[in-house]
Amino acid sequence: MTQDAMEKWTLETVSMLRHWSPTMLSFRTSRSPGFRFKPGHYARLALPGPDGELIWRPYSLVSASHDDYLEFLAIQVPGGAFSAALALLQPGDVLRVDKSSFGFLTVDQLAPGKDLWLLASGTGLGPMLSILREPAVWQDFKRLVVVHSVRHVNELAYRNDIASLQDDPVLAEGGAQLRYLPIVTREPGATALAQRIPLLLQDGRLECAAGCALTVQDSRLMICGNPDMTAELRQLLAGLGFSTTRCGVRGQMAFEKYW
Repeated sequence: MTQDAMEKWTLETVSMLRHWSPTMLSFRTSRSPGFRFKPGHYARLALPGPDGELIWRPYSLVSASHDDYLEFLAIQVPGGAFSAALALLQPGDVLRVDKSSFGFLTVDQLAPGKDLWLLASGTGLGPMLSILREPAVWQDFKRLVVVHSVRHVNELAYRNDIASLQDDPVLAEGGAQLRYLPIVTREPGATALAQRIPLLLQDGRLECAAGCALTVQDSRLMICGNPDMTAELRQLLAGLGFSTTRCGVRGQMAFEKYW
């Protein structure tokens, strides 16, 4: 390994793994003192494959920007090279973390507003958690609406963590009201809402459940998850007058797209 290559990443140690479902897990690693990121960013991680060659993949950071560790939420894809390596991961193992963080799913990409809507499917929830753990977000918005859509109830990762955020004295001091809307699409009766996010948004049920209206003037949206879902929401929201940041003019919606 050349010195130039080593300067681009650090070796971090896995300290915790949690399996939410047979295919969804979160894991925590040590954090280099020099690693910096904004809530909503992702990092590039590497694990060795069967032939020893490094396999790099992007994963959004779940941890707060001020935490002394890094945490990630991942899905294990059948036949995926990185997933195969991830399945073997144990506490005490090491992985490589790129020294730089990346992404445009950050609050500073949005124009000022009153209501922040965080719409996620599956592991797209990851960056939303980091954003929710940022005290400034609770100061800058009056309402925070978290929408998490999954197929099965055991994939509602961090459900209790989200519900308890309002009790954090540092966050609560900001004054924002938190509304958490879990959605399970393939287990009837598991949650009050059971349809895909685009459909719920289109027919008004999402606004009704959140207790506030989506308006270009007051609402700001951050979206991460299945590419089909994000494409549908982009088209739907654009039709309602929402736009992304362009040419230095901050918009009302932001998307993550590292797929």
